[in-house]
Amino acid sequence: MFAAVLFFAASATAQRIAIIAPDNATESAVFAEKLTDAIKGVDVIDGEMARAAFDAVAPENAFNMTRTEARRVGSAIGCSHFVVLRSAVQRRTSFEKKEYYEAYAVVFLVSSRTGRLLLPFLRYAESSSSKEAFKTLLTEVSAMAKEIEAEAKSSVRRELAEPPQPAMEEPPDEGTPAARGFRAPVPYRRIRPEYTRTANLYDVAATVEITVDLDEKGKILRTEIERWAGFGLEASVETAVRSMNWRPAERSGKQMPMRFLLRYNFTKLPRDTDREQ
Repeated sequence: MFAAVLFFAASATAQRIAIIAPDNATESAVFAEKLTDAIKGVDVIDGEMARAAFDAVAPENAFNMTRTEARRVGSAIGCSHFVVLRSAVQRRTSFEKKEYYEAYAVVFLVSSRTGRLLLPFLRYAESSSSKEAFKTLLTEVSAMAKEIEAEAKSSVRRELAEPPQPAMEEPPDEGTPAARGFRAPVPYRRIRPEYTRTANLYDVAATVEITVDLDEKGKILRTEIERWAGFGLEASVETAVRSMNWRPAERSGKQMPMRFLLRYNFTKLPRDTDREQ
């Protein structure tokens, strides 16, 4: 019995990370290789094996997954965490600089257990040549690897200590008996989440989904991001949702607690006046 308990504890806290570059671009592959070599304190799964498992269940957008999709990816690979990344070099112009090159890397660390986006990295470097910009960008890898290792270890402890999610009724399907006399929760004033400057700069088109637990008085008890996108969009949605005053759900005139899903779509603004390509 004692041995079994020890085995379970070791399995629950073991970390195995997979690193995936879904776009197959040269810069992404190089960045992924450097990151793999830089991670020392956590077991990194063989890249070809991880990629084959990822491709078998790959979602439509690896950088805009739901938690369910992310858990499916982690289960297929057999890892505690996985990283999806892309890197590229692009030519830019601005009011301050006539022309320059920017190398950037988008790196997402995801928990296979919860499907949550744990660390969304965006790193970039600028230079007058594409080669030098990318070379400078690669100097960020070592520090990033340390953050990934630390978060992978601490996130497991946090997740195991989390209390179970409380049961709560969800909105019924239209036309069903449960929908009779039901009125969904609505905000008294809708607030549109900000499409962040960073998302606009990198042409991000994404959807963020958030579940909200609302009590019978219209107070928000809990929120959870169900589809993540990075670039500050989750925080933008969270801020907007929590800034709204809510009318609670009702059934036959009686107010009631409710868990419901909100979905926000983001697209690039018509013009980026900060750093145009």
